[in-house]
Amino acid sequence: MAAKKQTNPIFLTDDDQYLFAQGTHYEIYEKMGAHETTVDGQRGVYFAVWAPNAEYVNVVGDFNDWDIYKDNMQRLGGGQIFALFVPGVKKGDLYKFVITTKDNRKIYKADPFANQAQLRPETASVVSDLNSFKWSDETWQNAKADKDLLKSPMAIYECHIGSWKKHPVNDPESGDKGFYNYREFADSFVEYCKDMKYTHVELMGIAEHPFDGSWGYQVTGYYAPTSRYGEPTDFMYLVNTLHRAGIGVILDWVPAHFPKDEFGLAMFDGTPLFEYADPRKGEHPDWGTKVFDFEKNEVKDFLIANAMYWLKKFHIDGLRVDAVASMLYLDYGRRNGEWVQNKYGNNKNLEAIEFFRHLNSIVKKECPGCMMIAEESTAWPLVTGDPKEGGLGFTFKWNMGWMHDFCAYMKLDPILRKGAHYNLTFAMSYNESENYILPISHDEVVHLKCSMLNKMPGFYVDKFANLRVGYTYMFTHCGKKLLFMGQDFGQDCEWSEERELEWHYLADEEHGSLHHYMSALLALYNKYPALYENDNNWKSFEWLNPDDKENSIYSYVRKSANGKNNLLIVLNMTPMERKSYRVGVPKKKKYKLVLNSDEREFGGTGMKVAKEVSAKAEDCHGWENSILVDLAPYAAHIYVY
Repeated sequence: MAAKKQTNPIFLTDDDQYLFAQGTHYEIYEKMGAHETTVDGQRGVYFAVWAPNAEYVNVVGDFNDWDIYKDNMQRLGGGQIFALFVPGVKKGDLYKFVITTKDNRKIYKADPFANQAQLRPETASVVSDLNSFKWSDETWQNAKADKDLLKSPMAIYECHIGSWKKHPVNDPESGDKGFYNYREFADSFVEYCKDMKYTHVELMGIAEHPFDGSWGYQVTGYYAPTSRYGEPTDFMYLVNTLHRAGIGVILDWVPAHFPKDEFGLAMFDGTPLFEYADPRKGEHPDWGTKVFDFEKNEVKDFLIANAMYWLKKFHIDGLRVDAVASMLYLDYGRRNGEWVQNKYGNNKNLEAIEFFRHLNSIVKKECPGCMMIAEESTAWPLVTGDPKEGGLGFTFKWNMGWMHDFCAYMKLDPILRKGAHYNLTFAMSYNESENYILPISHDEVVHLKCSMLNKMPGFYVDKFANLRVGYTYMFTHCGKKLLFMGQDFGQDCEWSEERELEWHYLADEEHGSLHHYMSALLALYNKYPALYENDNNWKSFEWLNPDDKENSIYSYVRKSANGKNNLLIVLNMTPMERKSYRVGVPKKKKYKLVLNSDEREFGGTGMKVAKEVSAKAEDCHGWENSILVDLAPYAAHIYVY
């Protein structure tokens, strides 16, 4: 019987087991978990689980009345993996693994490689079929492979599906929170993103997780799209629909830590298997979670294959890797005595560093056109550098420093902004060090930090004007862009996963006008290559006057590679009108106004300003030529030349 099983392409071979133990089986998800197949004419499911320290393992489920003694799994040759073909098991059946530990305890575990899980609070795995979905995104996939991401526009809309929109809930006690199914969500969501001109979406909380309030950052099912919104093929439909509309899909991905839920990865076979055994490395004191053991090849393979799984099986275009800093530093979030040094006596996690280099090298090789994005909150060098030169190999890094400086500045009363003037210029001093994304993410609009609108000082109408000029600075600065849902129309409240966005505000004049402005700003961003084709160097950016702190005015240019359709930006960060404000310019040319945040259609005052200005040979701030512009309070002007 064993010889026959080895001929089945689903079954684990000796080579599979060897590569998994080496940490180089990048498609191990095709063999581990639960897979429908046929053996000797009988249709059923082949189960396989890594549990090297178990005494023995049984699979239980609907198919055997959850009898823990009926289907005893076989320990394969290397002794690390248990496997069994069970006839009659089919798609939709629930199952778990019952692991008998060395000390004769029986623990029930969900399948680490399951492609589907029960809707929380239930915790069983579900037999699923990922091959039934018919993709139709070939045009997108082919173009993606040839795209130079660094030279392409990237305006990312970060979204939490469960709170973007909700159905009315008649019985809150039932646990039904009004979630949209992936398929019904797709249609209205894609239309919104297309209308606003976002190039990509970043989806939070897709991998299965037990607690809504974790937002998906404490994962129990790394290979399972959350059942909150439907089945795996429903999620495929969403990705396919976005691709057919020309919109890329990025997922949040969490290899940093996992929760201690009894049915999950923690103490999986009765021992610290997925986590470091030493609690000084294996636990995050602040988060109450376990840390993956990057010394084990199988653990690294579990995670690298997981990245490949999302990129290949679900056609995902990129992964935003959460909490990278917590993985790089052994003392992250730990006090003295709570962490252990590496062999060189410092605080770097050498295994995690090597893991990132391995991971990013394989993604680059196997998935051309896909991106890896680091949420790294320190000044760790060469995050996006080549691993061969000591870098980590990510495609992009979130610029958390820019975000902090920007929010700190924008919150200030305008009279105080001159004292923080260089908050908005500092990021360009280190811009060339990494390939950056400028993020205003969900983290900036929760935990009493206020929504972006309510961070702004002044009267209600001033808040909108502040936000328009602030967003203009963001979208004309070097770096790709990310904006969390609701902030493009000035959501009043902080974000909560418990409620949908405040869509009713779109009918309000101020909110609707801001929304209209953001659509215009995104359209302009996509239209002009000067704003995106050379983000990571000084070829496309030049300050005209970064030093006018007395007036809190900034002026700079973004230059295209071919010298055509360059853009000049002037930002007035105060409620003071500035008539005949002189700006030094690089060329004695005509400058045509292509976007003015103070237009009435955008919620501004509608102050009349020249639609075109001509430079004259008059020195200003070191430039031989200059123009005169009239700036309304909190006005942003963008000129093309």
